[in-house]
Amino acid sequence: MNIDLAAVRADTPTCASLLHFNNAGASLAPQPVYDAVIAHLDLERRIGAYEAEDAAREQLEGFYTSIAKLLCCHGDEIAHVENATRAWDMAFYSLPLEPGDQILTHSSEYASNFLGYLQQARRRGLEVSVVPSDEYGQVDILALESMITDRTRLISINHVPTQSGLVNPAEKIGKIAARHGIFYLLDACQSVGQMQVDVSRIKCDLLSVTGRKFLRGPRGTGFLYVRRSILDKLDPPFVDLRSGNWIDQDHFEFYAGARRFENWESDVAGRVGLARAVDYALDIGLDNIEQRVVKLADQLRTQLARVKGVTVKDPGEHKCGIVTFFKEDEEASALVARLRARQINISFTTPASARLDERFTDKQDFARASVHYFNSEIEVDQFCNAVSGL
Repeated sequence: MNIDLAAVRADTPTCASLLHFNNAGASLAPQPVYDAVIAHLDLERRIGAYEAEDAAREQLEGFYTSIAKLLCCHGDEIAHVENATRAWDMAFYSLPLEPGDQILTHSSEYASNFLGYLQQARRRGLEVSVVPSDEYGQVDILALESMITDRTRLISINHVPTQSGLVNPAEKIGKIAARHGIFYLLDACQSVGQMQVDVSRIKCDLLSVTGRKFLRGPRGTGFLYVRRSILDKLDPPFVDLRSGNWIDQDHFEFYAGARRFENWESDVAGRVGLARAVDYALDIGLDNIEQRVVKLADQLRTQLARVKGVTVKDPGEHKCGIVTFFKEDEEASALVARLRARQINISFTTPASARLDERFTDKQDFARASVHYFNSEIEVDQFCNAVSGL
């Protein structure tokens, strides 16, 4: 691992006064990202917003190049979207699904996505089927393939769920989807930025991402990946002058590439900041980031398991930087509040975000701590001491 911890913490000055283990909610922006956003906002104030956007044209075009490098794809397969939910919506609602078509998903699925399945099932007469988990709590690959029928049109899962450190076997799922010619939509809002995500290996057709989490970008930013080969099979749910060209009274055409999923108005400073955040991550190296995050999370799970009354709840053969746990003598919301008063940030997750997750059968909320590469081993010690009440 080649991460200069002192340097990345110096780029995150809040580390001096705050222990931030809420990177799965929103990470801390490094100084270069903050500087990029503030510089653009200042430029808008000085010369005007339209004029500032024109002045930032090279940076804004670099957004697509940087993200293509991040995901190992082509720049014309990337669309800027204001958040991961809207990116996922643009993908899902564009699919040519018909009455009787089947969607395959998993019990770890995020609430917002499952609500979309239920809505479209009601509107279009779709069938939503939940693939069972294997012995590790992840998507059961053998069961997935056995559930495919001639009406299966979509496999849609999360790479990493919001409520645990599980990493679903996205690449194995992609091989099955490709072999059967089924659309494959991957929610990667919790994975991109903390691990290497290569869409050419995963073989997903569509992938949605947020900027604020492990990429350490501004809030209100995100992007969508759309494989070139399926573009003409999709019908974006809305169109404006950013995504389409009005030819005459009776005709329009979508613009080429994934930008047909964009809309005209956006947070330009946020796009500039997200592009800088992606470049910052690329400079460090996603392999380096993943190794460090996994190491810190393993240390955190091990030490938390030694705290009296704490049970670590993460399933999965492979785990990431999200660590969920239950403390017998303290409600998760109370623990979050107590730690925040001590300048320690975590969050908690509830059954409402994942109704089908088997771990929630006891109706209890879980505390969620999520580490990143700029966190330190000393902070893990401090955190576990704080959880125990020392």
